[in-house]
Formats: sequence, C-alpha cells, structure tokens
Amino acid sequence: MSLDDKTKTLLSLLDEYKALGIAEQIDYNKFYLYSLITHSTAIEGSTVTEIENQLLFDEGITAKGRSIQEQMMNLDLKAAYEQSMKQAKAHTEFSVKMLKGLSALVMKNTGGEYHTAGGSFDSSKGDLRLLGVTAGVGGSSYMNFRKVPDKLKELCQYLNQQRAELLNTDDVIAKYKASFDAHFQLVTIHPWVDGNGRMSRLVMNHLQYEFGLVPSKVVKEDKAEYIQSLIDSREQETLLPFYEFMFDEHIRNIRKEIEAYKKSQDADLIRPTTDPINMIPDPIKENSADPITARLYQAIQENNNLNYAGYGALLGVSEATIKRRLAELRKAGMIVRVGSNKTGHWEVVISENRKEGKV
Repeated sequence: MSLDDKTKTLLSLLDEYKALGIAEQIDYNKFYLYSLITHSTAIEGSTVTEIENQLLFDEGITAKGRSIQEQMMNLDLKAAYEQSMKQAKAHTEFSVKMLKGLSALVMKNTGGEYHTAGGSFDSSKGDLRLLGVTAGVGGSSYMNFRKVPDKLKELCQYLNQQRAELLNTDDVIAKYKASFDAHFQLVTIHPWVDGNGRMSRLVMNHLQYEFGLVPSKVVKEDKAEYIQSLIDSREQETLLPFYEFMFDEHIRNIRKEIEAYKKSQDADLIRPTTDPINMIPDPIKENSADPITARLYQAIQENNNLNYAGYGALLGVSEATIKRRLAELRKAGMIVRVGSNKTGHWEVVISENRKEGKV
C-alpha cells in the first residue's frame, strides 16, 4: 500500500472513529493518556501494565514485582504529559527552555549528575548532554554534543513555523506528518543523555493535541519495527520509512479501537438478559445503562487480586459501589470468591453455555 493509500485509509478510519463517538466515552481521555504513557515507557524497558499504572496514578498503589525505578519512570512521564498538554492547549511556542523543562519532568526521579571532560550536567534538571552517545551497542554515533544547542534552537524555530502554518488549516495528514517529523528530528538530534525516545514521542503527541488530532502511540509489541523505521529513515536520509511505519501503526491502533468498541456494542445487543438454560440474570446486560458493572467484570478478568479500594481506584468509584457490584456479579453466578476475604481472589465463572457462545 502506498503512502497515499495509507493516508486515505487513516482519514476514513478517523471519520468512523468520530462518528462512533469513541472519544466521548466516560474517562476516555484519561485512560488513553495512561495507555500512551504505558507503551512509551514499555519501549524503554518498563514492565508496568496499563491497569497497574491506573492504580499507581489514581490511588498511589504500587505494583508487586515492579521496580521503584520503572514505576517512577511512569509517574515522571505522566507529570511531563500533563504539563505538555497544558502548554499545547495554551499554544505555547517551542523553545529550548520549554523542552528542557519537559525533559526535567521526564527524568526527575531517574536522572542524575554526570561529570565529563566537556563539563558537568544533570539529566534530572533537563540539562543537555555534554558527551557523545551512540544508537545502541555497535550503533552509529549521534551528532557532536557541541552542535546540540544550536540544532535544538533551529528545531524549535522550525516547529513554531510549522505550527503557525498548520493551526489554521484542516489538513489532517499534513498535521500528522509535522508531528512525525518533529519526533524524528528530535530523536536525531538526541539532546539528552537519556529520555530522548520518551521526549520525542511526547513532542509528537504534544503537537497532535494542539492540532486536535487523535494522538498516535507506538505499542510495545511493535518496538522492533518502530526502531528499524527510524534507522532506515536516518540511513536513507528520507522520512518516508518513518512516515510509513507511523501511519501503519496509527491505522492498526485506530482500527483495533473501532473493532473493540463495535464488539462491545454488539455484545449488548446480542446477549440475552437471562441464561436460557439456567435462567441466570446477566448483570452486564441489566446494568448496560451504567457501565460500572461491565467495566468491573472486565477488570476482574484482567486482574483478579485487587481489593475494594483497588477496583474503586481503577474504575473511579467508591468502595461501597464496588462492593455492591461484586455482590451482584456473585449472586448472578458470574464470579466466585476463592479463599478468604483478606487473602483470596475472584474468579470468573465460565458456564458450559458461555463456553459454547450461547450467552
């Protein structure tokens, strides 16, 4: 598929996405942001899941088996995104100072001081690197650190020019290309000793938020293809490989969201209110006007070890609400409690009818 065909496909999907009202769902913006953060840090080695981040961000509940370092990485990136979104909403112009401020947030708790022949700097304060860096083991070197300040200043001027031209247009594809371009240019300059990937994706999303676009994300499963597209564009001295990957990735992600949304809507239409064999009420259908029970049921399928407070933080409701919904699901035979109230866990009950797709 050519780049033109990809862009046409994306525009069609975005029209469908908007018509379905997916972005208007409850807490959509918050959870989409959490997904952006989770996948961005996962590319850098974090193993924290989206559900674990929801608990970390909303309730301050840390995940078992996850290092403090990777959890702080996620908290720091959340703070950086929140600041970036404020600046995007205010149409703040790009500057070296602005980018250094965002980098300081990204690296606040995982950065540190460096002492080199070129001088001392602190990555946790957003300082630009004063040493050479390479693209992985055996990889090519990025530009000399002495060139970084001027190149970064030039990039900011270029981005401000692009913003001025695009903010008053309806050219969605040109806006996406500008955001992808910004990502590529920033990671190519590689201004910092660490956090360049997170910052490049953040700046890309920053522009997309400012332009009113659906922000694009690179999911962790596509990390290898993503990195290869950056290498190919750098070596071939053309943005085409990176454009192609980013449009493909955005198409894949938007298509998945549309399919998941349609599937959830179809399930509500098809699923009977009772089990025709056992006459067990289906609480998911009965509470379709209030999505809390459906979201709780899904949350249990993904993580069945949380307590009332945990599920409440995840869904943004009170412990009392969670307790009532769990009782409904339990009474309907949808879930069972295994073990004690304190140390046990929930299990989803799969009846023979559900296994065969009859309910």
